[in-house]
Amino acid sequence: QVPLVESGGGLVQAGRSLRLSCAASGRTFRSYATGWFRQAPGKERECVAAISWSGGSTYYADSVKGRFTISRDNAKNTVYLQMNSLKPEDTAVYYCAGSIRAGLLRAQNDYDYWGQGTQVTVSS
Repeated sequence: QVPLVESGGGLVQAGRSLRLSCAASGRTFRSYATGWFRQAPGKERECVAAISWSGGSTYYADSVKGRFTISRDNAKNTVYLQMNSLKPEDTAVYYCAGSIRAGLLRAQNDYDYWGQGTQVTVSS
């Protein structure tokens, strides 16, 4: 088990920025592919960004492309999601997920470990 802990959520106005962090214990996390998912009320959980274990490859959903940036610092066992130009439709609970599989992973079933989530609320 690899505990994942998200932080950085909160309430912001539209157009502002937030940076989410996903911290993990255990050195093996640096070898895990990682993704950020979100789930809004009444909607399915969706992958908004993913990053390979090395950080060399990234994926973004069309809805966040150009506004969100995923990155990782393996020395700190931490993955980040920088969210700029936030919109009310970005309001959701954001989850960090880790996988022992290689590559860019977009499906929930590809991930082995999940954090508890952090709430992001964007007001208009």
